[in-house]
Amino acid sequence: MARRPKVLAIVQAGGKGSRMDVLTRERAKPALPYAGQYQLVDFALSSLAHSAVTDVWVSVQFQATSLHKHVANGRPWDLDRTRGGLQWLPPEEGSGAASQDGFSEGNGDDLYRNLDAIRDFGADVVLVLSADSVCSVDLRDVVDQHLDRGSSCTIVTAEVMRSQAADKGVVEVDRDGLVKTFDYKPENPATTTVAAEIFAYDPARLSSALEDLRAERVNAADGEDSGVGDFGEHLIPRLVDGGDVHAFELSGYWRDLGTPSEYVAAHRDLLAGRVDVFDDPERPILTRWPELPSAMIHRDATVNGSVISAGADVAGTVVRSVLGPGVRVAKGAVVEDSVVFAQTTIEAGAEVRGAIVDSACTIARGARVGETPPGTRIGDDRLVLVGRDSRVGRGVVVPPGARLEPGSTA
Repeated sequence: MARRPKVLAIVQAGGKGSRMDVLTRERAKPALPYAGQYQLVDFALSSLAHSAVTDVWVSVQFQATSLHKHVANGRPWDLDRTRGGLQWLPPEEGSGAASQDGFSEGNGDDLYRNLDAIRDFGADVVLVLSADSVCSVDLRDVVDQHLDRGSSCTIVTAEVMRSQAADKGVVEVDRDGLVKTFDYKPENPATTTVAAEIFAYDPARLSSALEDLRAERVNAADGEDSGVGDFGEHLIPRLVDGGDVHAFELSGYWRDLGTPSEYVAAHRDLLAGRVDVFDDPERPILTRWPELPSAMIHRDATVNGSVISAGADVAGTVVRSVLGPGVRVAKGAVVEDSVVFAQTTIEAGAEVRGAIVDSACTIARGARVGETPPGTRIGDDRLVLVGRDSRVGRGVVVPPGARLEPGSTA
């Protein structure tokens, strides 16, 4: 029997996710919920589980404890093993250069700081995945193509709208799948093909590129920065210049949930039936399910085009919205065009429209949060974001675009 390649996966789950504003003040971005009772980290870990990758390192930088309970040492993905399995990579003093503290300055720098451990592992292929997007991919196909072509790097790519491409790594690919150019967050994207932030690397060439970049850029970096930065700034362009980077086109749904409006748009895709990642019973999205009873929809409630999670109790009106586990919508309350996180209560007569309401919040009687959006999209300037453990008092009006910090009282 042919030996399967030895694969090491690194899930980069550590960024602050600052563009998500109050929603990531007290949690890592990969701990954000999606579709009610999943978390963003589930999608990367599920792709790895279904691809039989059993050595998975999770790199965390910010609010790591917000992931620990859910990830549960990898048990939902069969990664709680005596040999291999899931390993946390927390920030450590003394990693990287002598002048650096424990926190990475970009996802490329994150790989540099863990380079000794990567080399010691002795993998044939190093897979690097972000935990910020919704997708499902058979990574065995990625690994097989990567090895067959002898690539230094294989970039999993997705197609997006041109307006979205300006915030991504834009890839130009020839007919044979060779990556000709890589342009990181360009003002005027040349194509709508972008890096889906899933990469397969040849370990030796990854190591060489990172060491070279460190040597070249250390003098230009500030005292606590290796100079490697994000992968799109220096690492991927350096490998592309070598002429052996190839693309792997992702089939099916992919979306990066980088901003509140993208987050809501991904939920609207779900409600419109455009998200296919849950469709294959042979490749379910694995997660740590909430230990709650089934949702209760009361006799006079109205629920239209929405997702209602376990433990929810709905007596009011829910339209084009997603309710997390344990959410309560009282009689006479309205939730429309919104995403509501776990264990939040919308009291009688309250209205929530065009909003993301974090967990354990209370929207009191008669309060009005946000307004019905004027068009088919809700921009960041009109979305209301309510941080976790907040309370909107009786009769209080929260205007479109408002931000309530975690623990606020309005």
